[in-house]
Amino acid sequence: MESYAATLDVRQFPPPAKHKAILAVWDALAAGKQMLIVNDHDPKPLYYQFAAEFPGQFDWTYLEEGPERWQVAIAKRG
Repeated sequence: MESYAATLDVRQFPPPAKHKAILAVWDALAAGKQMLIVNDHDPKPLYYQFAAEFPGQFDWTYLEEGPERWQVAIAKRG
């Protein structure tokens, strides 16, 4: 079982607030740690945002791929 520094279920947030909440957790995440995101759809737009803003600084792993729940582990490279 993986250990996550933070788990964020963004299904409860309105769409405009999701990325802001995730990025706040990301900013606080220590290098070498990972966070778990739970969402109600594929967070592919978030992946593209990470790729643009944090190139080479993260690892993205799908743990569950829908159709109703998506889970993604995002690790901050050390």
